[in-house]
Order: sequence, then structure tokens, then C-alpha cells
Amino acid sequence: MEQVSTVGLDLAKNIFQAHGADASGEVVFRKKLGRGRLLAFFAGLSPCVVAMEACAGAHYWGRELARQGHTIRLIPPIYVKPFVKRQKNDAADAEAICEAAQRPSMRFVPLKEEEQQASSVVFRARDLLVRQRTQTINALRGHLAEYGWIVPKGVPHVDRLIARVEDPAEALPTAARTILLVLVSTLRSLDQQIAVLEAMKMEHALLAARDGIVAEVLVEAGAQVEAGAALIRLAEDDEEAAA
Repeated sequence: MEQVSTVGLDLAKNIFQAHGADASGEVVFRKKLGRGRLLAFFAGLSPCVVAMEACAGAHYWGRELARQGHTIRLIPPIYVKPFVKRQKNDAADAEAICEAAQRPSMRFVPLKEEEQQASSVVFRARDLLVRQRTQTINALRGHLAEYGWIVPKGVPHVDRLIARVEDPAEALPTAARTILLVLVSTLRSLDQQIAVLEAMKMEHALLAARDGIVAEVLVEAGAQVEAGAALIRLAEDDEEAAA
């Protein structure tokens, strides 16, 4: 096989399409690869540039292929589209990715580490739960409007509706109350889950410049600090000062 310079890889769930080209852009191979064969195939190639669209799974495969010594290039799909020469299919997409990656002016997406992706999961999961909460609130409002129960817009006002649903003295058909209590329970569960994700959004891992034993914490819990401010004092700092 001729020396491969760049491989365009069209990602999929099970069957991947790879398009290899040399430094001049000439085609070296076109291959369909099953998910189980993908890493083994690239392990047999000399280190080269492997380009993919920055889509679902791209960062995972990028990390795996980077461990084999390949250089990873992730391209926004919108930048690949102009390079598709014929009818859109997996082979054409892989070729377009390969050609786009060889353009010197192409813009690439940085490869994310697992922890970076974990942070994104927190934000996306929170957005999903917030949408579900809004849908549940709207359903609760809509059903109760049929019984003449109206409150102003806004999440804080929903507590008034909930209180009336839970009050057995309120005139409400038993069947309707049973279903509405399910919505109330769902809403409270969503509130708790959103609160957990909000707390996770505010968590930040901090690394010290070196290993050591914490001798003193220099800030109060919950206090705001300036960028670059010292947060802790290590025991080794005292020993070095004494020396």
C-alpha cells in the first residue's frame, strides 16, 4: 500500500467508511469497516492524519485513534458539505472529509478529553430536564384551567396550583385529582434533579502545582476569590521557608 497521508473517516453506528489519500491527494484506498475492525485497521497504518466530522462519537474515536499515534482532525460538518462532489453517500462523505482536511485554511474543532465531555453532559442533561419541567407545568396549568383555576405566569406561582390540587377540600373530580397528583410528583422530582445538576455545574476541579499536605485553607467556604488568589497553604511551604 502506498504511503497514506490523510484518511477521511465517515462515522456511523456499525459500518464506517474510510477514504485514504497520499500527500498529493491521490486515492490510496476506499474501505468499509465494521465497528469491531476499525481500531485494528488503523493500528496497521503508519501514523497519519485521520479526519472526521465533529459529530456524535467523533471525540471518542478521536481519542482512541490518537492513542495509536495518529493526528486527529475534527471538522465542522458545514465545512465538509462543499467538498461532496456527487450524490451524498458514505463513500462520498468520507472522500469529502479527506479532501477538506487537506485544505491549509481549514478550521478544526479541538479534540475533547473525557472530563470535558462530562461537563457538556451536565449542561445538556439540565437543559433537557428544564424543558420537561416546563412541559409538566404547562400540562398542569392547562388541565386546571378547565376547572377555572388560573394563576399568573412563572414557576413560583405554580405552588398555588399544587396546594389546591393537594387540598382535599377543593372541588375536583377524584379521577382528575389522581392524575394531577402524578404531575405534581413528576414536577417535584424534576425540581430535585435540576437542583443536583445546578450544583454539579458549579463544581470545578482545582489542581495544586505540586503534591503536598494542606496546612491551611486561606479562604472561607462560599467566598468569592480573585483569579490567581492563593486558596491553600501546603505544609512543604513552611518547611522550605524554615530551610
